[in-house]
Amino acid sequence: AWLADAGDKNRLCTLRNEFEAHLVRECPGAVVNGAGAMRLWNTTNIGFTGLEAEALLMMLSERGVCASAGAACSSGSLEPSPVLLAMSVPERIAHGSLRFSLSRETTADDVDEAAAIIIEAVRSLSGSL
Repeated sequence: AWLADAGDKNRLCTLRNEFEAHLVRECPGAVVNGAGAMRLWNTTNIGFTGLEAEALLMMLSERGVCASAGAACSSGSLEPSPVLLAMSVPERIAHGSLRFSLSRETTADDVDEAAAIIIEAVRSLSGSL
């Protein structure tokens, strides 16, 4: 029933779009992979140019933000996602790309808190703190 309600999907799509915009605005070189294409309303893949996804994932995990690098079927691999490379995402961006998903329980406050933690981690790793 929840999936059938377009209002719920629209709410999460709006939160996802705000999350993406915040990160792109505050993290120089950040890009939304697949922007402009049809995408899932609750999922985003953001590339942080020049950073390694694994280092970013460790920092985020320590702060309680869950994310993933690459596809679930290739977890544990240090290679950039073959899907991102097939989408013509440059390797320097693909290496620093993370996937974030929002749930039906995600709130605007959750998104704001996660974005603040991600921005801090990106700045720390890029040496701009």
